[in-house]
Amino acid sequence: MLRRKPAATIRFTCQPADLGVIAPPVPAKSYLPDWFRKLPAVDPKVLSTTNTGLTIKRCMPFLDAMTTGWILPLAASVRLNISENGTRLDCGWDFDRTLVSNHGGHQVRGNPWEGRPPSKFHNFWTIETPPGWSCLFVNPMNRPNGVFEVLAGVVDTDTYRSPIHFPFFATGPDGLHIIEKGSPMVQVIPFRRDSTEIEAEIRAEQPPEKAERERVLRNTQSTDGWYRTEARAPR
Repeated sequence: MLRRKPAATIRFTCQPADLGVIAPPVPAKSYLPDWFRKLPAVDPKVLSTTNTGLTIKRCMPFLDAMTTGWILPLAASVRLNISENGTRLDCGWDFDRTLVSNHGGHQVRGNPWEGRPPSKFHNFWTIETPPGWSCLFVNPMNRPNGVFEVLAGVVDTDTYRSPIHFPFFATGPDGLHIIEKGSPMVQVIPFRRDSTEIEAEIRAEQPPEKAERERVLRNTQSTDGWYRTEARAPR
């Protein structure tokens, strides 16, 4: 009998006192925003001879980006008070430990959010992956919240065994913004590192490659520009 090879495991651990108190990680596929869940795969209101009515819910690249990996949520509710045209940020939280701290502005001088103070969300989950695996941490993809944006980073979580904190900029308008406990903070995408470098080949396509490109394009592009895959059903 053939034995199934065990799947790689990503492990999230916290201090015993925090279990059941802080918001837990969840698979990204179970954390789709309400607007996307309510969106129909086909909008009958715009159906015509030149418009299929397909919505972004049939765009598998968009959906796959949203559902890849895990969502690490805010451990508890956070209040971000943005003022003075975004140049000042005052924070509060409903937790007995620090949830937000500040970065020195000199560390990111000249960044696209120049003038807005760099800050850091504190995380209380230690993330462990198998040997040879790292994690890419990004702002939750296709989930803009209009209040903050987390900076992307890669950590070798097979050797770094401590909670990782996440730098961010408050990008919202002046005012008090309340981010509830469990709101998406960062998307965690595990990937296997490969010691073999990938080399790039840059050239003009050959006739067989052109034919394959045109075949794929005709099979997967709808008339309104959204990409779809006929072999996979919308989720």
